[in-house]
Amino acid sequence: MATLIIIGVIVLLGIIFASMYNSLVKLKNNRENAFADIDVQLKQRHDLIPQLVDTVKGYASHEKETLDRVIQARNGAVNAKSIDEKINAENQLSSALSGLKITLEAYPDLKANQNFLQLQEEVSDVENKLAAVRRYFNSATKEYNNAVQTFPSNLIAGMCGFRKEIMFDLGQNERANLEQAPKISF
Repeated sequence: MATLIIIGVIVLLGIIFASMYNSLVKLKNNRENAFADIDVQLKQRHDLIPQLVDTVKGYASHEKETLDRVIQARNGAVNAKSIDEKINAENQLSSALSGLKITLEAYPDLKANQNFLQLQEEVSDVENKLAAVRRYFNSATKEYNNAVQTFPSNLIAGMCGFRKEIMFDLGQNERANLEQAPKISF
């Protein structure tokens, strides 16, 4: 009888372990899938940036340093491999793009150029979609991190190598920009 109870407890613990492990795997995969959605938007963003920079070059040829920073940040973002590297690279790219927006304020002819306006609209659309998928990614990351850090699943997470993951935050510059209403001018 005691042997059956011990076997029953071991089987029950095995089922609980497997259930928690599978739950952690699903949450991790959900996070990675959410980042795949971000990757699609980032690729579109990366494809639009050279077009935007080329359009601006004709008007702002003496702003080479700002344009070079945008291209370097874009190349860094394209070449990033891991999720963490991509998040850091995208924060740098967002910062560089903010510098480009400030530079563009000095060029009224450029702001009236039809190609530039169309590119700006496309970039804005991609940025809006990117914000939506970032929210979803951060929600998936929060859910995963909660499972990794709460009892009893944290025991399984620790034994199986699951760790807390970083969120895709906006970075310091973008966070500061959110505190004020967006300025749209053409």
